[in-house]
Amino acid sequence: MPSRDRRHVHTVLPLQGADQFAELLQPEVNLGVGDELGDRDARVDLLAQIDGSRVHTVGSKHEGIELRFDGAGHRIDFAALVGRSVWLYPQHEALKDLIAARLAAGQDLRFGVTVSGVEDIDTDRPRVIATDAEGAAITIEADFVVGADGSRSSIRTAITGPHGGAFREYPFAWFGILCEAPPSADELIYSNSPDGFALISQRSPQVQRMYFQCDPNDDPNALSEAEIWDTLQKRVPGHELTEGPIFQRDVLRFRSFVAHELRRGRAAIVGDAAHTVPPTGAKGMNLAVADVILLARALDALLNSGDATVIDGWADAARERIWKAQHFSWWMTQMLHINPTDSDFDRRRQLGELRTIVDSEAGRAYLAEAYTGWPLGAV
Repeated sequence: MPSRDRRHVHTVLPLQGADQFAELLQPEVNLGVGDELGDRDARVDLLAQIDGSRVHTVGSKHEGIELRFDGAGHRIDFAALVGRSVWLYPQHEALKDLIAARLAAGQDLRFGVTVSGVEDIDTDRPRVIATDAEGAAITIEADFVVGADGSRSSIRTAITGPHGGAFREYPFAWFGILCEAPPSADELIYSNSPDGFALISQRSPQVQRMYFQCDPNDDPNALSEAEIWDTLQKRVPGHELTEGPIFQRDVLRFRSFVAHELRRGRAAIVGDAAHTVPPTGAKGMNLAVADVILLARALDALLNSGDATVIDGWADAARERIWKAQHFSWWMTQMLHINPTDSDFDRRRQLGELRTIVDSEAGRAYLAEAYTGWPLGAV
């Protein structure tokens, strides 16, 4: 018989420890933050308030990005345009902070658990059906189940049924590397070139993270280090990159997805379980954190005050932000990447769009506002 557990707060994670789980998450996250504390910087403020948080020590503050095309760079000055900036903080470092804080608080974290589904979500005692790290069946009874279990979520199926969600796949991917070298630029460079897109990012003062547009079926091990550096340098003409030994490489496919339903009864999905975006514009973890902030307010009202009105409006509030982020991520992606089916007209139109943005204060301000993040609102 499966064991039954009725304690209030559980988190189940798929690996054996915080460091092991965290090291699988490599992309950086741009967390919007303003000059004054408030809704606009709730995501960074939330992480900064966690005991032991290193967002302001390991993370680095950036006040703009560079759009590069036609061999020239154009700075988008977030601070001047919208009075905000971003913190570049690796996801795996943020995850380490969160897991360490929950363990220190005595929360029951279960590593190595495989969730097969959730039952009775239309009642006030939903149940998570799973097996533990040793393969023993367990059932967890809960007040509310939150599926933060990634893009292949087992919780999502119980909420959406066979209907799934709105989905789009892109005809290109990112070839990503980590290398041992000092940063090639003070701020991120988003470069549109005739040969394809490149992103020049950073991980730390000693490690760089870089990407270039590739075919989704490319083998990350097919190129030599010299070929990788030649490709990257060709994608950022006019800007000299600092090269160093490459110690990690991968191909990241592009997908956009939004589940048709985010909540049913006493279960909800957040983060990649609910939506995915292309990495252009760094909205993935931003959306996940916003989902959780909004959901925490709703669950506080429901479970501590018996007020269901906030949770009843949560999905609509979250969905509004999700689709704004989907548009921004799609817009940045189509503006910066070369589509293999593009005609000469398409290419010239794309350059016209980039020129429109950098030559217009209103255009630059929209990009800065969307990139640094929208207010969370009162929900």
